[in-house]
Amino acid sequence: MLASMFPSRTLTSYLAKLFIGRILGVLVLLVIVLQALQLLSESGDILAVPGNGQAEIWRFVQLNVPQLIARFLPYSVLLATLFTFWPLNQNSEVIAMRAAGLSAHQVLAPLLLVAGAVSLVSFVFNETVVAKSTGTLKTWGELNYYPIPAETGTRSNVYLRDGNDILAARTVSGSGAATVMEDVTFYRRDSGGMVLQQLRSARATYANPGWTLQAPTAFDVAQTATQKLGNTVVAPTLTPAQVAISRVDPDGENIVTLGQQIGALRDAGRRTDALDGKWWHKISGPLSALLMPLLGSVAAFGLARSGQLLVRAIVGMALGFAYFVVDNAALAMGNFGGYPPLIAAWAPFLLFALVGETVLVRTEE
Repeated sequence: MLASMFPSRTLTSYLAKLFIGRILGVLVLLVIVLQALQLLSESGDILAVPGNGQAEIWRFVQLNVPQLIARFLPYSVLLATLFTFWPLNQNSEVIAMRAAGLSAHQVLAPLLLVAGAVSLVSFVFNETVVAKSTGTLKTWGELNYYPIPAETGTRSNVYLRDGNDILAARTVSGSGAATVMEDVTFYRRDSGGMVLQQLRSARATYANPGWTLQAPTAFDVAQTATQKLGNTVVAPTLTPAQVAISRVDPDGENIVTLGQQIGALRDAGRRTDALDGKWWHKISGPLSALLMPLLGSVAAFGLARSGQLLVRAIVGMALGFAYFVVDNAALAMGNFGGYPPLIAAWAPFLLFALVGETVLVRTEE
């Protein structure tokens, strides 16, 4: 079967090298331009923090570049497909391949092979590098680029309910009984949701049961009075396990950790449809690179002298970008419960695979 799909080793190597070079070229160009634009918008906020300097600017670049690579790699494959097929068609090389007896699928096969390898590399890169850098950068951004506490597993802007009361923390780090909250605010509320008292503390630790606010400042709403208190225990029904699953960032976790967190949420009786869709999309997302040669191949076939080469290239680009629009819309619908998670993650991929194959078969005929 491989011999029938790749009848010429020389031609396969030629097309694969051409395609890889264009993917890398487009990706590097996109990353450089987009990173420069983001630096222009974020560098002021980073340098506004006392003590931040050039090292923090480079840290932002190091954390942001993996995200840009992961986000725009499929676009790079799409544009590389067009930039590969356009000159091949313009120079009648595709016509020569077809005249030699190659089918449209055989002409496309080397590009699909490279795209499959790109999808695999993208999946591994996303799970080992991108997830960690995304979680770190998101936490750093939510802290307004102030230093992230040294403890591992730090999360930011966590809100927790204890009956009618609310416990909010700017950062939460550690696990189990060693969980520590920083910059904590506790809202004591009545049954109607009105705030009766506000307690603010720099730090809270687990008191088993409850959480000890260290020397909080209390504001009484009814009396509009502020007073300094000693260590105060609040939220007696809130456990470290509930804190651990209070906020799950699917973009900042790898597929294994995310699966474990989804299981913990299910055990706690929480809905996980949105997270399930994100879990499946961690697989279907990288596979989008495999679709791009199929969708962009419309630019490869047809006579260049017919004057429709530009139109074909535009159609191929439109099909590729339409996939990303539909994919994002399906995920959004899945988050709102409009689609089951499996369908939200996989339906766009399967739909556009059928569209691309249909276009290719019609070209073959």
